Amino acid sequence: MTPKHNIYKSPKNPILYWLFNNLEYLYTPKGEILYRGDKMSIHDVYPNELIEKTAEELKKIEAIKPPTWSVFAKTGAHKERAPLEKDWWYTRAAAILRTICILGPIGVSKLRTKYGGKKRRGHKKAHFRKGSGSVIRKILQQLEKAELAKFVEKDVHKGRIAAPKGKALLDKTAAAILKSKENKHPKKKKEKTAEDKEEKKSGKEEKQKAKKNKETEKKKENKAKDNKKENDKIQTPVKEAKAGKEE
Repeated sequence: MTPKHNIYKSPKNPILYWLFNNLEYLYTPKGEILYRGDKMSIHDVYPNELIEKTAEELKKIEAIKPPTWSVFAKTGAHKERAPLEKDWWYTRAAAILRTICILGPIGVSKLRTKYGGKKRRGHKKAHFRKGSGSVIRKILQQLEKAELAKFVEKDVHKGRIAAPKGKALLDKTAAAILKSKENKHPKKKKEKTAEDKEEKKSGKEEKQKAKKNKETEKKKENKAKDNKKENDKIQTPVKEAKAGKEE
């Protein structure tokens, strides 16, 4: 979607120009989002849709491949069985790439807590268990080989962040999802033909005629009522006189 208001593009308004070029998205006075072409962010799309699409994109990369033991391995100690999906490795890799892009720099330990869950212990109370560190570590290594992630140290924090190639991949997938939605539900304005105009005119004329007919009918009814009232006024004294003579 291209912005409707050209104010945000013109450098004559420096504040709006800076906001448009630095922020991820802006809102119009009506509350609509102003997207900036290819500069669509991850936050403009539902995470589940984005993860599914990025998993399909990651299948094309040779560096990211599930190991042989991924068929039998669980994703954590809290799980009872291995995942049922055949391509669960790619979905987990896409989810990790998204979390790295948003929360990076982040390490394996924090990712383990994120992908952990409650372990069922029968009648006892369930306890939290972290996710599999081996799965997360191998996926991060594969993402580094594919140049989608990189290791960074920022002050106290150490961990992986999304590389520019990884950010570009996520942004492209987000843009593709939004464009596909726009193509599915386009807002097309119907072109008014001569026949449509004639139909509208005929409809208006018919409505006007119907209104006129109703008004004439109402006038006739009112006249009939008035005539009846006048006749009743004239006849009442005559009837009274006749009744007096009979007496």
